[in-house]
Amino acid sequence: MLDDAMWAFGRASGVVALVLMTVSIVIGITTRSGRPLPGMPRFSVQLVHRNAALLATVFTALHVGTLLLDSYAKLTLADILVPFISSAKNAVWVGFGTVAVDLLIAVIVTGLLRARVGARTFKAVHWATYALWPIALAHAIGAGTNGTSGWFLLLGAACAAAVGAALVWRLSPRFAEATGLQRRAMKDLERSATGRSRA
Repeated sequence: MLDDAMWAFGRASGVVALVLMTVSIVIGITTRSGRPLPGMPRFSVQLVHRNAALLATVFTALHVGTLLLDSYAKLTLADILVPFISSAKNAVWVGFGTVAVDLLIAVIVTGLLRARVGARTFKAVHWATYALWPIALAHAIGAGTNGTSGWFLLLGAACAAAVGAALVWRLSPRFAEATGLQRRAMKDLERSATGRSRA
């Protein structure tokens, strides 16, 4: 009975983590132009992005912790930290999950040490989330008990469509135009602030 509960919780926490990662990455991609999302002030967009990422991390930790305790999965700490060494029958897909966890750890550590590692290093490692998300999705489909069931494939397709739409926006001329307008507005603000301080 306890094993069944652990198994169900492990699956559910993994699904929730994937959805929250999707929300975080979509917000991160679409709001890079500096525009607020419809119905949300600019300051709250960053808050939602960070909180979604934080909750995704919590649910990933719950997912991984549950798998360590699950007698069916029989994973070790090494399986979770070192990619592609698991002896599980779906070892390749488990390895993808391990790679995603390792990337997540790198992003978290550089985020916590941002002041020490510098903005350039933080941004370079933060770009790993663009690899983390599709690897996590592949892991969920390949290693998950319900990975190929209809409802999960629909959920995965919805997540992929959301990220795809965000990327189309990010690569569109309208995004570049919005970014250019934002840069010009920032330069104008800097010039006016400099002019006021001299006066």
